[in-house]
Amino acid sequence: MKNLVLLLIFTFGIKSAFADCTNNGMQYFPAQKEVSLNSMFIIQGYAQSQRNIISFKSRTIYLESDSGDLIKLVLQGIFKGQKSLTQAIFKPAKELKPNTTYFLKYKEKKEREKVFWKTTDKKYLPAINSNLTVEFEKTEVAYYGCGPSAKAIFNIKNKTEAEIWYKTEVVELSSNKKTTYYIKQWNEKLSVGHSMCSGAFTFNLKGKYNVRFTPMNTDGKTLKTTEWKTFESPFTNS
Repeated sequence: MKNLVLLLIFTFGIKSAFADCTNNGMQYFPAQKEVSLNSMFIIQGYAQSQRNIISFKSRTIYLESDSGDLIKLVLQGIFKGQKSLTQAIFKPAKELKPNTTYFLKYKEKKEREKVFWKTTDKKYLPAINSNLTVEFEKTEVAYYGCGPSAKAIFNIKNKTEAEIWYKTEVVELSSNKKTTYYIKQWNEKLSVGHSMCSGAFTFNLKGKYNVRFTPMNTDGKTLKTTEWKTFESPFTNS
């Protein structure tokens, strides 16, 4: 359990009080166990577990019900973070059955993963509030024994209670290099950056960055992408 809790301070909203970094770990989303019949899924690997995520390019993965019904998960994309994180996004090949428990299953393994979701009788979740906004608050750096954490913090307004994933695109302006990763909120805020151990985005000691967000519910329904927002490297005034 320690391994899983430690992984993501900033990326998917899990806050850690541990002082040491681990060398592997997997996370699975939606975080909520009840999903619609057309839910999407994210599997994320930390450190050495990133190899598992990359293997999904050629590795088949399924959802398996208690009755043995197999539904293939179709890879929609793999996104590599800048600091020891990689994620894969999947969509079921067909609609899931209502009121059914599904376990994650890899083709090469005889046993199912202990990861599961239970469907409701809803084909889709309610849409995200169209008035949702994301506003810059501040940058922040903290120094720890294994290295610094650095982040740009954004406030979320007018969100719904349902789980939302934010496709986050960050561009380092001096090189025009873009990194894309899906993140979640933590305490009504989005933290764009990294912890001392891992994170989707890293920063130079100086420089400017652009970021924009595309809010998406776990069914894959999106809102309009935000305008680009510019911020200084968190290290600039640290």
